[in-house]
Amino acid sequence: MNTPAAVPAEGGAAARPARRRGFTSRVWWPWVRRALTIAFFALVALLVISEARKVDWVEVLASMRRLPAPVLLGAAALALTSHLLFSCFDLLGRHYTGHKLRTPAVMAVNFISYAFNLNLGALVGGVAFRYRLYSQLGLNLGVITRVLSLSMLTNWLGYVLLAGITLTWWPLDWPANWRLHGHALQFVGVLLIAAPMGYLLVCAFVPRRTWGVRGHKVTLPSSRLAALQLLMSCTNWLVMANLMALLLQHRVPFHLVLGALLAAAIAGVITHVPAGLGVLEAVFIALLHGYLPKEALVAVLLTYRALYYLLPLLVATLMYVLLEARLKKRTPAAASGPPSG
Repeated sequence: MNTPAAVPAEGGAAARPARRRGFTSRVWWPWVRRALTIAFFALVALLVISEARKVDWVEVLASMRRLPAPVLLGAAALALTSHLLFSCFDLLGRHYTGHKLRTPAVMAVNFISYAFNLNLGALVGGVAFRYRLYSQLGLNLGVITRVLSLSMLTNWLGYVLLAGITLTWWPLDWPANWRLHGHALQFVGVLLIAAPMGYLLVCAFVPRRTWGVRGHKVTLPSSRLAALQLLMSCTNWLVMANLMALLLQHRVPFHLVLGALLAAAIAGVITHVPAGLGVLEAVFIALLHGYLPKEALVAVLLTYRALYYLLPLLVATLMYVLLEARLKKRTPAAASGPPSG
């Protein structure tokens, strides 16, 4: 049984994967990877500091103080609406997996994970917090993975659809050195629209519901659940865009605000910068600088961060501490809970 692995019958074909594995398993590779990561974040920090020096911060603070109270209250209400809506994404996962955790517990874990995800990145917030809290609440790893996967899919379904619509009908004024313009971007937009539509069609009409993917079973959601995923995700992204548009006091066309928000979101994912620090600001300033002075844009973006990132993080931190304290008081028998599928 060991003969195929021991004899390089296919010559180079067997040797190439071994060389790839050997490269990343070298003793020095983790140090190189850490060094590259540190260098990347250092470069980002330098760029942020360099751009920050060009901003008149006195004017930024003055612009923040000039934001009307009704605008701030309305923006806070929209931020709360978005976080509450996102906290329901894992309820779709409960329906999908059939686990029995109560709605308040699911929404609390989802809210905590999302708030930390926004500020510290997906691995810390979206993944680590879910696995820790859900496992303490009695869910097994398989169920947690399916809940997490469905929640992530829900979030990006709406993103892809709205990004496709924006590129197709309301293209942004991209930098001149970009290679994709006009019809090319519209073609990309059509492809993006086709992806979530194809997902809905597959969930609705494919008779085979369970598939094997790399040793794991993947079950298609029902057509109603898939449609609800898309509706909730689109609504959440539109609420976020309305929050930003309200802070901008509607001095920028809404479709441009939505496009800039979507562009900033994917830029933050690509760069892996926690909270998209500096990325969000750079994208909005680059795309909307013709509508507002830089200082006014920075004032709006800082206010957006305070309302949508920092305040929810403070609430989530308090909730997490209280939830951890409550879970530690549970007896081992209670903590194990009933079977959760």
